[in-house]
Formats: sequence, C-alpha cells, structure tokens
Amino acid sequence: MQELEQQIDKERLPLHVGVIMDGNGRWAKGQGKPRVFGHHSAVESVRATVEACAELGVKYLTLYAFSTENWDRPQMEVGALMQLLVDTIGSEMKMMLDNGIRLATIGDTDGLPSATREALAFGIEQTSGGEGMTLILALNYSGKWDIARATRQLAREVAAGRLDPDSLDEAALGSRLSTHAYPDPELIIRTSGEHRLSNFFLWQAAYAEFYFSPVFWPDFRKPDLYAAVVDFQQRERRFGKTSEQLKQATNP
Repeated sequence: MQELEQQIDKERLPLHVGVIMDGNGRWAKGQGKPRVFGHHSAVESVRATVEACAELGVKYLTLYAFSTENWDRPQMEVGALMQLLVDTIGSEMKMMLDNGIRLATIGDTDGLPSATREALAFGIEQTSGGEGMTLILALNYSGKWDIARATRQLAREVAAGRLDPDSLDEAALGSRLSTHAYPDPELIIRTSGEHRLSNFFLWQAAYAEFYFSPVFWPDFRKPDLYAAVVDFQQRERRFGKTSEQLKQATNP
C-alpha cells in the first residue's frame, strides 16, 4: 500500500472523484449470503475510500449510493439500504469530523424516507464547518433525472420571460444541474468489473477519465483507490487538443 501511495503526485490529484460502488450483491452471493449482507460489508469500503481521498487531499468525492432505478429492487433490500444509510451517518460522524469532511447530497432527496432525510440533514449540519474534502452522496439520483430537471427549470424560466431561449448554452444548463456548485469529476471509478456509467453523471462525465476495477465493492480498500489515482496520473488529458498543442502550451 505504501509503495502505491508514494507513486502519487500530490500536485496532480483529481479535483473531483466519483465512485460507482458496484458488486455488493454478487460479492454476498459468492459468500453464500443474502444481498443485504454485501451492503453491510461495504461500509468498511466507504470508510476506507473516504479516508484515503481525504488524506491525499482530494477536494470532492461523490459516491453513487442509490439511483432512481434502485427503487425497483426488492422492498426488503431497499428498506435495509435506507436504514444502513441512517446507521452509517451516525457511526461515521467522528471520522468525518476528524478529517474535516463536509457532507452534502445530490438527487431527489425529497423522495427518501423521512428517517433517511432527517439523518442526512443532521449529518450535513454537523459537518458544515468542515474545510477539507466535500463528501457528496448521490441519493435517488440519476444523470437523466438531473438533465430533465435542469431542462424543466430552463423551460419555466423561458416561459416566464426571465430567459431568452437564444441565450441557452451548455453553461446555462450546467448551472441548473444538481452539481452546479461542484467541479465536474475528473476521475470516475467503477468497481466489480462492469464497464458502464449506469446513469451516473451523464453530463458531468464528458471529459472524465474512467477507471474500471475488477474488485467487488466490499473488498475495495485504500490500495485500490491509490491504484486508480496512479493510473489517472499516467494519462494525457487532451480535451480535444493534440499532444503537440499541450506541449506548446506548457512550454511556450
């Protein structure tokens, strides 16, 4: 672990890391356990990832915790996930405070159970003074929901005469997304060997680097996070330009 961490250039960290936490159910099945067992076992992975990012100096970490599509899962599993979220906010409060972590959420949180909303509000209030990393929980969130919501807002503003439709551009839509207060992710990690976004950050991921880990989420630990960051730092981020243009820009 130490060898991997030492390879990381602290001056070139991704500003915002997004994580699609996948594989809890398959991991539990491999253990001969119910899916809920995988979710409970994944709390240690959340703690390790949050601590690793905070210790490195990553400024924003978004965990894709519950998508709008997850409501279609068995009711018992959904209820267990909601209760686990409540329990985890309480049990990890000291860790967040010790690391100067500020908790935030994105998504349609009004659709969550009242106990979950209360726990989130408590966690956000308690950690509001954190000056280190911002931990963003994507709850009842999907990229399509986010874009549709922003589009409806723009449409209402145009209909009310507050906005000229000819002025609508990428910045206008981006400023209405639920992530408008945060920079776009530079690195998106997905665990369990799957290679898809699953409706996460569809707009925001336009120029993100992707890292697909074969590790199931309950087994994901600090060395796995370090490996993703090392891989990120080995890539050339061109944003549509050529390698020669980038070299000229850095060496005028």
